[in-house]
Amino acid sequence: MKSLLLMRHAKSSWKDSKLKDMDRPLTKRGLKNAPRMGQLLLEMDLAPQSILCSPAVRARQTAELVAEALHFDGETYYLENLYMAEPPAYLEALSKLPDELERVLVIGHNPGLEALMQLLTDQCEALPTASIAYISLPIDAWKHLKKKTSGDLINLWRPRELE
Repeated sequence: MKSLLLMRHAKSSWKDSKLKDMDRPLTKRGLKNAPRMGQLLLEMDLAPQSILCSPAVRARQTAELVAEALHFDGETYYLENLYMAEPPAYLEALSKLPDELERVLVIGHNPGLEALMQLLTDQCEALPTASIAYISLPIDAWKHLKKKTSGDLINLWRPRELE
């Protein structure tokens, strides 16, 4: 069994209209929620062994804050193809992971992350900013992860529900 944590980047700013979408930073709320969600993973004993992340500034900042809260010492990979990705791109990146990794955190964007969660769990749930979905996958090797893989949504944490 493998565990997959899907996290949508924390709340980002639209304040500076001159910034490219890729360069938008986190808001104050985003800067508060990202480490809070990292702390939640730590408390739930769900620290990942590796992080796959979109290279967008808001996703990078989210990854850094989560990693700091987790005291994470594993590898974080910023993958160009995860920027605004759809499920096939996530599945491809995950399928290349080494099998010794049991739990992985993916930090990305909607609508792709919600679509991936629905594809893997057959459940349609909203994934607001900084939310984390915890999915159990019935595979022993990441290369066996396919769009037909039927996982279980174990939990879904949304920052506003934790307040």
